[in-house]
Amino acid sequence: MSSAAERLASNINFSSFSKAKDLKKRLLFTLFALIAYRFGTYVPIPGIDPLILSQYFSESKTNLLGMFDVFSGGALSRMSLFALAVFPYISASIIMQLMTTISSKLEAIKKEGESGRKKINHYTRCLTVLLSAVQGYGLSVSLNAMTSGYGNAVVAPGVFFNISTTISIVAGTMFLMWLGEQITSRGIGNGISLIIFSGIIANLPIALSALFESARTGAISTFMTLFILLMSVAIIMFVVWFERAQRKILIQYPKRMAGPSAMSQNESSHLPLKLNISGVIPPIFASTILSTFLALSSFGAPSEGTNIFSNLSRMLAHGEPLFITVFILLIWFFSFFYTAIVFNPMETADNLKKNGSFIPGIRPGKNTAEYLDYVLTRLTVLGASYLSLICILPEIIRANYTIPFVIGGTSLLIVVSVTIDTVSQIYSHLLAQQYESLIKKSKLRKNKIR
Repeated sequence: MSSAAERLASNINFSSFSKAKDLKKRLLFTLFALIAYRFGTYVPIPGIDPLILSQYFSESKTNLLGMFDVFSGGALSRMSLFALAVFPYISASIIMQLMTTISSKLEAIKKEGESGRKKINHYTRCLTVLLSAVQGYGLSVSLNAMTSGYGNAVVAPGVFFNISTTISIVAGTMFLMWLGEQITSRGIGNGISLIIFSGIIANLPIALSALFESARTGAISTFMTLFILLMSVAIIMFVVWFERAQRKILIQYPKRMAGPSAMSQNESSHLPLKLNISGVIPPIFASTILSTFLALSSFGAPSEGTNIFSNLSRMLAHGEPLFITVFILLIWFFSFFYTAIVFNPMETADNLKKNGSFIPGIRPGKNTAEYLDYVLTRLTVLGASYLSLICILPEIIRANYTIPFVIGGTSLLIVVSVTIDTVSQIYSHLLAQQYESLIKKSKLRKNKIR
């Protein structure tokens, strides 16, 4: 027999959506915010020659710059105000999360509740300003040295260009960070994830047209074109299944009955653990780290083809053994690191013990924490393997076959995961609206009876 919540959820349809005024406001706000972001990706940094810049990027689409450009929605190749997208903020978040595990002072601030969270967010914003300023200045130095067959990409190189570019990049990054926070609080879902999602989606029509054009001209065979499309569909189906899969741990808790002659009876529930607890965070963090290393390597005399920076850039190209190895190691590291942050077995075991709950066959307290840690470790290994497979398989195919675009497994993973999360957020708002309507109806019936 289905529960009341399940019966209520089954009644959600388009008519209930039309009645959810708050949800429609949130969706419209999210839509207009993402449109504003897309417009910003076409506002160039002052002093850039777009023709020379486009020629340079057309020659470097096979390395990590191409992947970074996909995540930024093409803002990097156009060298717009949002060239760095939200990656300085993501890097700052990584550093702050690492510091909270190292510094006892920051860990104590984190445990202060809402006030501690605000302090950590403030530190993250300040660090974002610093990182975006450093990366913006490095980007301006690289632009000064960026040349092609038609000349320099900067119209008037010099100190003034470096200062104006740094200020523009910092302003664009901070605006995107603010916009992401506004989407999170006033829109639907995680704002930062939706910004990255919209950037990837914006490049999909270009990628598909490039694929079909290559098939038409014979650069890619028809069989390979169909294989790429079918593999993309298969990856999407596999990601949807894996992201929704759960490992349910049986939990029993006593049901207390009132009255002297009442009997107490145990009731059971489940502790749901996702197979991929860390979500899309490890691939995003890994891509950010790799892109940062590539940006640093590009600062050292890009015109010389035999220096250490040029060699590092070539070794970090898509499909290269070093790229695959480092990418997998970073995914595994961030999978375990982020899982350890979001789920504490000892804290969960203590909460179960305080509520009188227990796992059948496991003693409460330390034994429960060890069992949860054992299950969590196995799930993290499974999740890290799944993320590595999804992210690396397209890279291997791209290394062996000429594919005219940079849409990889990481991009598909982000798109599918963010779509699932956004649909869940919409579903939750609709369910809440259904509950509110039922409460109003019950109040009206009580007033009529009185």
